[in-house]
Amino acid sequence: MKILLLGRTGYLGTQFLTLYPDAVTPRVDIGNPEAVSALLEAEKPDVVINAAGKTGRPNVDWCEDHKEETLHANVLGPLVLLEECAKRDIYWVHMSSGCIYQGDNGGTGYTEKDTPNFMGSFYSRSKAWSDQILKEFPVLVLRIRMPFDDSQNERSLITKISKYSRLLDVPNSLTYLPDFLTAAKVLIERRKTGLYNIVNPGALSPYQVMQKYCEIVNPSHTIERLTLDHLSDVVKAGRSNCILSTAKIESEGIMIQPIEQAVDQALRAIATAKK
Repeated sequence: MKILLLGRTGYLGTQFLTLYPDAVTPRVDIGNPEAVSALLEAEKPDVVINAAGKTGRPNVDWCEDHKEETLHANVLGPLVLLEECAKRDIYWVHMSSGCIYQGDNGGTGYTEKDTPNFMGSFYSRSKAWSDQILKEFPVLVLRIRMPFDDSQNERSLITKISKYSRLLDVPNSLTYLPDFLTAAKVLIERRKTGLYNIVNPGALSPYQVMQKYCEIVNPSHTIERLTLDHLSDVVKAGRSNCILSTAKIESEGIMIQPIEQAVDQALRAIATAKK
């Protein structure tokens, strides 16, 4: 199986490379139809994985001032891939985000059938737009939330929030990337299509995650609790706070460990590495 991986230098791209170390990893502007067409003709992959996109640095506030670039990568790019892969009957996988919802959907979590209800940031709007288009076609769309692992990668949630003194205390779905990769591999092998939420069951707030960090990794680390009422004091764009349903992925027989267990596992590994 020849896999073509787009976005190899990003956080998710490097994760997929651990799963598919022999993947072809070209650099290409996915929003350029001619470049994508030439690439697919030259490589003739069996599977295309799109982990390219704009999330902004240091965070999604960047997208508010770079809307054209965000639109190009997060909306136009997937549409180009949709058309070019369809012409060649190539199975492809698109990385998406659960940051398109707000709330917990009455305690049940948002399913893949629920219409996005959070439009508070341009980043979230761009992901919602592409999701709503791609769901109409035979594409595997993988939604994650606040991804993390046990590395020191600057894009890992644990690394990011360890740099902040004030953290939001609102429960959210989170994705432990080793568990995500296991689930993604199964779905790809089965050639599944459609939207899939891949998050660890349960919910934790960034503040709760860092409380665990203080207990397990660094007892001298200090944090301050930030409430939703004061979030606008520290961010430019709104932030999605939501819980996603894991019923669909579980219906595939893919069981993912609870989020508290996953966070503890990652933090213990980080603590060991720091010794």
